[in-house]
Amino acid sequence: MDTSDTTPLHGRSERPIVPQSLQVSAALGWRLLVVAAALAVIGIIVGYLAAVVVPVAIALLLAALLAPAVGYLVKRKVPRWLAAVMVLVGGLAVLGGLLTFVIITFINGLPALRIQLSHSIDAIGNWLTTGPLHLSDEQVRSFFDTLVTTLTNTQTGITSGALTTAATIGEILAQMLLILFVLIYLLYDGRGIWTFLLRAAPDRIRPRVDVAGRRGLSALVSYVRATIAVATVDAVGAGIGMVILGVPLAIPLATLVFIGAFIPIIGGVVAGGIAVLIALVANGPITALVLLGIVIGVQQLEAHVLQPLLLGRAVNLHPLAVVLAIAIGLVAAGIAGALLAVPLLAVLNAGVRSLRGGEDEYAKPIDVHQK
Repeated sequence: MDTSDTTPLHGRSERPIVPQSLQVSAALGWRLLVVAAALAVIGIIVGYLAAVVVPVAIALLLAALLAPAVGYLVKRKVPRWLAAVMVLVGGLAVLGGLLTFVIITFINGLPALRIQLSHSIDAIGNWLTTGPLHLSDEQVRSFFDTLVTTLTNTQTGITSGALTTAATIGEILAQMLLILFVLIYLLYDGRGIWTFLLRAAPDRIRPRVDVAGRRGLSALVSYVRATIAVATVDAVGAGIGMVILGVPLAIPLATLVFIGAFIPIIGGVVAGGIAVLIALVANGPITALVLLGIVIGVQQLEAHVLQPLLLGRAVNLHPLAVVLAIAIGLVAAGIAGALLAVPLLAVLNAGVRSLRGGEDEYAKPIDVHQK
């Protein structure tokens, strides 16, 4: 009798009822659902508190811009409260002077722009009658009458919505005061605020969280500095082109390009489009095409030289990540979301890299310096 096969039947391996791939997919699936639900709840809360969250975020950006100046004065034996006041008052003076200059220049340039617009309309009318279309005077007059009627109706709608806009002035002023209030405390006692927030982290990992937070702040400061440099180059390039071409309101439009550059990719395109449109109305299609070429050249310089050289090094983000972050921010929170998406992503990227990387495992918070 052959007894070589003595393995019991119950000892043989059985195939699992649920395949391993399905088990892994299910485990990942429910975890992703939990993460998505948590993000959705956070998004709802942030959206509900947008009137507070957005001013605080803007104050953080301004603090990242002004904090190095406060630190410089503190190192020169200036009391911290006095350094914060000096930097804040100086920054407000520069911003107020810039806005006043732009507004006054824009108001002074409106009469000339109105005259040029009238000449452009007359030229368009002459081209419609004497050009290849050969329209009659009655058709041209009917076209302009329809255009005036449409603009009048649009103005009526804008006037009816002015009350709603006026009702939001109080909210805007309150948010501006909140930005100023938060900025004062961030400049004066930002280190104390961060120390207080660190208490939420367990003692065992608190130094590591401190290092990651400082890395995120360093990335934010680098982002603001690089963005200012890129915006300055964009504004100077576009402004010189508009001055050479004789485009009216060149200085305010260059300032608009500077401000628009703080919203990466989208802001520069919109500001440049407005400048080209004004050049088309005031100076004609040839000047508009030349200015369009200048704007495209400046945008290419920004995209292929300045962005990789300055912003790429500052935030260490892929251009596709920047574009997607701006798109998501724009859809989720409008212009404010597009403005804050990239710096938020830069801070999170720097913090997560610090927590996951091995180079900061034994780093001391005091050794983390701003770039």
